[in-house]
Amino acid sequence: MAMTRTLGRSGIEVSALGMGCWAIGGPFWGGTQPLGWGEVDDEESVRAIHRALDLGVTFFDTADVYGTGHSERVLGRALAGHRDRVVIATKWGNTYDESTRQLTGSDASPEYLRAAVDRSLRRLGTDFIDLYQLHLNDLPIPVAEGLLDTLEDLVQAGKIRWYGWSTDYADRATAYARGPHCTAIQHAFSVLHDSAEVLAVCDAYDLGSVNRGPLAMGLLTGKFTATSTLGPDDVRGIAPDWLRYFRDGRPAPEWLDRVAAVREVLTSGGRTLAQGALGWLWARSDRTVPIPGCRTVAQVEENAGALAFGPLPAAEFAEVERLLADLRAEPAGAL
Repeated sequence: MAMTRTLGRSGIEVSALGMGCWAIGGPFWGGTQPLGWGEVDDEESVRAIHRALDLGVTFFDTADVYGTGHSERVLGRALAGHRDRVVIATKWGNTYDESTRQLTGSDASPEYLRAAVDRSLRRLGTDFIDLYQLHLNDLPIPVAEGLLDTLEDLVQAGKIRWYGWSTDYADRATAYARGPHCTAIQHAFSVLHDSAEVLAVCDAYDLGSVNRGPLAMGLLTGKFTATSTLGPDDVRGIAPDWLRYFRDGRPAPEWLDRVAAVREVLTSGGRTLAQGALGWLWARSDRTVPIPGCRTVAQVEENAGALAFGPLPAAEFAEVERLLADLRAEPAGAL
């Protein structure tokens, strides 16, 4: 039987694993700062999405700004004819120029929200968005609360079913939890970065916990070593301040040390490192829906393979916690 989760109080059933669609948007920039994951093959992206569907993945998370609209377009194309099988999540709040692929700022006004949802609907080729998420991590709470009435209007209009906030702050998550149709909080969460405070809000208000960065931007795939380098068109190659796992175009040594500390436990029972890291999140809470980024069929197959193993067993989970007790770090943001 497929491993599923309920997305908060919406009652929507989703696969316990989602697919993150940041990388399939391809390159985009904030000035000279790369914000994508390098060049991408759209045909391979479509094949990867179709393979995810074949393997039981039903939850797809993107944002309007990923590739300045390109991720939504590719996802919409890949999901054409499959809409009744999937749950689509996207985000708004950033402004961008599609012609230059530049992030230009942000707009938290109700007017921009109404325009943004229509643009996302067109790009995704759908009549409704299942989960619509505010994409401004540290937006002041009063400004964010000022959007709740508009979001409720969009629910009533049938353009969105439910909404949430992509934020790493528990007080912000709490503010949105009061919205009648809020059903999920997306937050940075991985074996290297616990998120107990935001998870506690999800527990208190019966919200889904959508986990971005579940593989620590690739560190938990095991493919990086101290000598690995990333290109200048990859967000990890010229890492912004919030991206702690990479520095000067290389994996940060202190984070590689943490991966090494838990590798043996996470790979027990025949799991790959990535599958063990996903299993840790499922063992951490029955609300978690990790959304590792994928842009190739091979990545999809490895991540979806974690569904067959399920949550990390209690003994292994406890051992990971013991090993990392003294190593846990402060929150790290992400797009």
